[in-house]
Amino acid sequence: MGVAITLRGLSHTYRTADGPLTVLGGLDLDLADGGYAAITGPSGAGKTTLLSLLGGLETPQRGTIVVGGEDLTRLSGDGLAAYRRATVGFVFQHFGLLETLTALQNVELAGTLAGITPAERKARAMDLLQAVGLAERAEHRPSRLSGGERQRVAIARAMVNRPNLLLADEPTGNLDDDSATMVIELLERVRRDHACTLVMVTHNHTLAARAEQRVPLDRGHRVSAPV
Repeated sequence: MGVAITLRGLSHTYRTADGPLTVLGGLDLDLADGGYAAITGPSGAGKTTLLSLLGGLETPQRGTIVVGGEDLTRLSGDGLAAYRRATVGFVFQHFGLLETLTALQNVELAGTLAGITPAERKARAMDLLQAVGLAERAEHRPSRLSGGERQRVAIARAMVNRPNLLLADEPTGNLDDDSATMVIELLERVRRDHACTLVMVTHNHTLAARAEQRVPLDRGHRVSAPV
């Protein structure tokens, strides 16, 4: 099942050679359990930082992040690691597959990191590759897969720990239009089938319009019109 998300006063600043750079400034956001949100905005708007904070990869300097009733700002490093293993699945723009491993082994590896037993993780990996239409390509390495196929493997990998929250950072950024549509439809089907919450960062307004909730950002602030 999915998780509800509540952000209050979320602020984050990076130190740069030119001085402090605020990428999120007092952001508030509510997303329902099982919701589907698209985060849009220009480069530097804070989109990827927001996704990193939701995924427990970073901690905010100010504000609160509550995911599924758990305040991430109160978790230690070990607590955040446990949260990522149990709750979150990540899909990235650049796939992040290991070239020396087959599609099946790439998906299995995520199960290893999640502490799933060998027999169970292989079974899950095969089931997920079947679900994304790549069972016949399970023994192929990434170099023998198209961009769309690689992203489908990445989606299978993200789902191996049965996450309640699926985070996708520009999942179609390296794909042609046909592959991009296929990947978005797959993400939406995964969200429905597994009843998880889906938060996606995208520059593509056509794809963003498919989401139930749009979150346009500009310089770390939510704005009323898409940017």
